[in-house]
Amino acid sequence: MEYNADNVFAKILRGEIPCKKIYEDDYALSFYDINPKAKVHALVISKGMYRDYNDFVNHSTDDEIAGYSRAVLKVADLLGLTTSGYRIVFNTGKDSGQEVPHLHAHILG
Repeated sequence: MEYNADNVFAKILRGEIPCKKIYEDDYALSFYDINPKAKVHALVISKGMYRDYNDFVNHSTDDEIAGYSRAVLKVADLLGLTTSGYRIVFNTGKDSGQEVPHLHAHILG
C-alpha cells in the first residue's frame, strides 16, 4: 500500500490544517488530540511519509527511529508525565483501529 499524502496528518505537517502544537523538531510534530481518550492525550506524528509503525521500522533510517523515539519522550516530559506515568500507543492497521494512515503515537496520561 502506498503512502497517501492527502491524509489529515500530512496536511497538518504542510500547515494546511491547524493544530495545538506541543513540540516540533526535525523528526516529529506533536499536538493535542482533538478527541482525547484521557486527561492528557497528545499525538506525536513522524515528519517522514510512513503509514504505520511497521512501515516506519522497516523503511526508515536509524537516525529517524532514534530522533522520533526521543521526540516521543520529550513530549511526555513536556506534559509532565515522566514521573507520574503514561502510555504510548501505536495503532497499526485497520484492525487495530488506526484511523489516519500516517505513523503516529498516542501519549496518554
